[in-house]
Amino acid sequence: MELARFLPIARGDRPADLVLCNGRTINVYTGEILEGDIAIADDVIVGVGCDYEAQASLDLGGRYVCPGLIDAHVHIESSMVTPPQFAQAVVPHGTTTVVSDPHEIANVVGSDGVRYMLEISAGLPLTVAVNLPSCVPATDMGTAGAELSAADLHALSGLPRVLGLAEFMNLPGLVLGFKDVVAKVEAFKDKVIDGHAPDFGGKWLQAYIGAGPGSDHECDDEQEMLEKLRLGMVVFLRESTAARNLRDLLPAVTPQNSRRCAFCTDDRHPADLLDDGHIDHLIRLAVAEGLDPITAIQMATLNAAEWFRLRDRGAIAPGKRADLVVFSDLQDFQAEMVFAGGKLVARDGAPCSDWPTPITDESAVRHTVHVDWTALSFAIPAPDPAATDVGVRIVGIVPDQVVTEHLTGRVPVEHGAAVADVAQDVLKLAVIERHRGTGNVGLGFVRGLGLQHGALAGSVGHDAHNLIVAGCDDVSMMTAARAVGDLGGGLVAAVGEEVLAALPLPIAGLMSDQPVAVVRQQMDRLIEAARSMGSTLHDPFMTLGFLSLEVIPSLKLTDQGLVDVEAFDFVPLFV
Repeated sequence: MELARFLPIARGDRPADLVLCNGRTINVYTGEILEGDIAIADDVIVGVGCDYEAQASLDLGGRYVCPGLIDAHVHIESSMVTPPQFAQAVVPHGTTTVVSDPHEIANVVGSDGVRYMLEISAGLPLTVAVNLPSCVPATDMGTAGAELSAADLHALSGLPRVLGLAEFMNLPGLVLGFKDVVAKVEAFKDKVIDGHAPDFGGKWLQAYIGAGPGSDHECDDEQEMLEKLRLGMVVFLRESTAARNLRDLLPAVTPQNSRRCAFCTDDRHPADLLDDGHIDHLIRLAVAEGLDPITAIQMATLNAAEWFRLRDRGAIAPGKRADLVVFSDLQDFQAEMVFAGGKLVARDGAPCSDWPTPITDESAVRHTVHVDWTALSFAIPAPDPAATDVGVRIVGIVPDQVVTEHLTGRVPVEHGAAVADVAQDVLKLAVIERHRGTGNVGLGFVRGLGLQHGALAGSVGHDAHNLIVAGCDDVSMMTAARAVGDLGGGLVAAVGEEVLAALPLPIAGLMSDQPVAVVRQQMDRLIEAARSMGSTLHDPFMTLGFLSLEVIPSLKLTDQGLVDVEAFDFVPLFV
């Protein structure tokens, strides 16, 4: 707002557009709850706590008012819907700003993907700020669909709503001083650089932090979190669909360090967004675990705003953007009214009106699955074709986490090939390069998925997003994989030659073009199919998608082979 308009209204010489009266304001600066009016003009708060004349007023009936909630780190693509549909899901829960990292779509189509996410999120009641993907590809041990150099990132840095550099996953490359990796950090040295340092500590962590990354959302336990806080990092406590870390980390939050903590959801599927909520869900979990409600709200608003230098939001004060949430119970945070830019945009868990979807050219983000199906094989020839079994490395799933175990075991050999051992919950795992048609196929085994028959497949395979499939037999795996290709990307459950359920994801193989409620129904059918096949995981497709992420310990599979993440190198399948 121009000062010529702001100042007379703030002085009280002219009426505001709207006054929210009879409310209790959460002051995140002082930790107080204060009674008084909130005056709004255009999209800005012009005054708090004083009596203002206004063209309209709204009596809050003694309810609480807090700043709009902020998600400090999220991949919107993981919701499997486009930003307008994502906004439909999260804004009614009180989220008015997200810091998005579009590295999922960037790994598929590069800069075109980043531009697409910015264009299609323009003008929403949800502010979609962007931190540019720092590691596309994540490493050279997986084949992505694109590469973003320091020069590419610099070219994007001046676009609207771009804040800085997103989670810097190539920690070894930075600490060891690889020239191309260091160039990215140096190009953003004056901007926010988010970190990504799972299970790293000691001197390597010190070198990493000193090089530039200043936040982290990958802590698994209190000690890891405290080490990072002590070295100056801001820690985002994460509660996603696959990685549920919040309860484990909350004991490390104290009155002395809480202002260095924020909340993030990272990757969250539609059912969790619609049923449990978004950042409001994290507030409720934290308060139920004993965290002071005002501290929880600070972590969900001001702390994130300050880290990302979003000086126009995160608090209720003169000059701040009028993003506000009205609720009744500090112990059970439930958004009753949500204001974005001074407009009432959601009430009682639902949008107040339809929000326009920008018209965007999608030609660059469709038709992204390229596989030579005639050459594809899932056979794993055994070192000794005459043997009855063989020793192999196995990717071990850890429930509710994205880290895995590096296991070894024995699997049967049939007709000279190593096969799944369903009785021991050891299934075959494959990652098929789907961007460039290279023919690369990484083959291995996984324990913990729980299938008794059939296969699951998807074009969501973090971070390179190749086609990933796990199953009990090669026929089911081929059926599931080819169905994903026929959809132009998606998720599939299959048994034998029959597809039980499918979710088309035609936008980069990551997102649907359907409403979030439709995607949720399709996802529910997929989960039901996976349950009928034996899996008991909360969301086996989200878990499957992280089995190829070669920057998260301990053992992962890419299209190029098995990766020992701690050694940061390939390892043989057979032992």
